[in-house]
Amino acid sequence: MDAAQRRLKSISFHILQPENSFVHGIDSNLLLAFHKPPKSSPFPVVIGGMVLDIVAKPDTHPYPGTTTPGNIEYVSGGVARNVVECMTKLGSKPFMISVVGFDMAGELLLKLWESAELPTEGLLKLKGISTPVVSNIFDCKGELFAGVASVHAVENFLSPDWIWKFKHYIYSAPILMVDANLHPESLEAACQIAAKSRTPVWFEPVSVTKSARIASIVDYVTCASPNENELIAMANALSSQQRFSFVQQHTNTEKWLPSVQSLFDLLKPAILLLLERGIKLLIVTLGSDGVFVCFRDVADFLKDITIKNKEVDHNRQLLKLINKICPPHHHESFLRFVQMSSGSFAFHLPAPAVSVVSLTGAGDCLVGGILSSLCSGLDILQSAAVGVATAKEAVEAFNNVPVEISLSRIASETHKILSAAKQLIFDS
Repeated sequence: MDAAQRRLKSISFHILQPENSFVHGIDSNLLLAFHKPPKSSPFPVVIGGMVLDIVAKPDTHPYPGTTTPGNIEYVSGGVARNVVECMTKLGSKPFMISVVGFDMAGELLLKLWESAELPTEGLLKLKGISTPVVSNIFDCKGELFAGVASVHAVENFLSPDWIWKFKHYIYSAPILMVDANLHPESLEAACQIAAKSRTPVWFEPVSVTKSARIASIVDYVTCASPNENELIAMANALSSQQRFSFVQQHTNTEKWLPSVQSLFDLLKPAILLLLERGIKLLIVTLGSDGVFVCFRDVADFLKDITIKNKEVDHNRQLLKLINKICPPHHHESFLRFVQMSSGSFAFHLPAPAVSVVSLTGAGDCLVGGILSSLCSGLDILQSAAVGVATAKEAVEAFNNVPVEISLSRIASETHKILSAAKQLIFDS
């Protein structure tokens, strides 16, 4: 019965959509007058881009000015879309708000989306626009060599009006994730809706350039997941002076831990600035060096998620499996102290050894793993470790999100990662 109702809602959205409500200035709120929103939909909400990735991998090192033999594949992508797919495969039921066009890329993305039985109500489908597409060329090691991104539709057409239609989903959500591909006005609209119901907001920076968009919404943001240089860009956007320098490429040569500690010391001023501006949880991604998990005043944030999680049986399988292999009592007393403290805390979680196939979806799967874990009831450190373990699965797969994610493998890797976690000195 539920499946039939979801399908009827999806069909109604197709029927009621104008060709381009934003171009013609139609108030699209009127179009959903017959669509009664649910009283509660306590599932995580993700807003951002659905992108078709055109992935080119050469057999030999590519050279400018000439073609190189290799393979070209079409892969479903986009930060927000990848996060939703990852969360779904981990057992969560996220709701996505995005936009696609009636073109080849849009039809392919929708076909794959519907085949996975994911909800389509939040997907705005418009004629006359180009579905976001990214064309990437990789080197033989799986690292990005060059790329072109055409994602204007997300910024131009995923408007505040469309987001407001799904306010009831956001009101009931245990957490809202927004990616920085959104127009600043759309970011602000989503955050304002979340603020009305104390829904925590997760900001995914997407890129160094777009990470500066946090400036207008920082007062609403609860969590963020930048890499080193996105972190610096965010700090500079929030600072009255451009006083933070971008990080030079670092390498681990002789001793692994000292290089990580020195990197933390380098990033610490920027991390402190963001925490002092009210962000409760920062996950700073370090590539092959793992992640820094930094947090402050997290008691209310975790309480808000827990209250809404009680309304629905979220991902209990993940919760039970991780708690069985990685019981929280090993660090429970410390976390209780942290939740009562006003200080700042940081941990380093190492990245496990991997056989690299592709690096493009790793960061998105990291976020998807953390969000699923938090929504299932796991604590911050467990959730971060699940995220790192999920990123490992992504690195070892061709698609942005692995076709299958093994919860038993995730649990096993999570145990190893937590066992190697180390608290960092955080003088504030």
